[in-house]
Amino acid sequence: MRHYETTYILRPNIGEEQFTEVIDRTNALITNDNGTIISVDRWGMKKLAYEIKKEVQGYYVNVNYAAPGHTIEELERIFKIDDRLLRFLTIKLNESMDEAAITLEKDRIAAEAAALEAVETEESEDAAAPVETKPAAPVETEVAEVAEEKVATPAEEPTKEA
Repeated sequence: MRHYETTYILRPNIGEEQFTEVIDRTNALITNDNGTIISVDRWGMKKLAYEIKKEVQGYYVNVNYAAPGHTIEELERIFKIDDRLLRFLTIKLNESMDEAAITLEKDRIAAEAAALEAVETEESEDAAAPVETKPAAPVETEVAEVAEEKVATPAEEPTKEA
């Protein structure tokens, strides 16, 4: 099996029910062809960089999986037929992947998700805590130091005589 990542964009107006149907059908196609889903990330509704098929927004989905090479051909054939998809992109991440590598990849993704969740929790706790402020430095001392410096005028500047 090979390691792939497919990102696809769905039309925004089809609704949550249709989003779930397309995602489930895609995942079933991979698993029915002896593939293994590593992770499915619903990125949600995002503004497109440019208009695609008269749409300015799209629902993004990212699937990380291991599957035989012929699975990609079938997946992309179905994506081309389905009018609910605006765009798709499949990237081969690794030429070969065994069960141990799949387990390692799932653990790595779970660890990243846990770390991200911990950071978000810490940030939300920090946002709830009162913020301590330092008193501002006195401005008068800076102004006084600048006033003491003598500024040379053009009349006082030494001239070169040739």
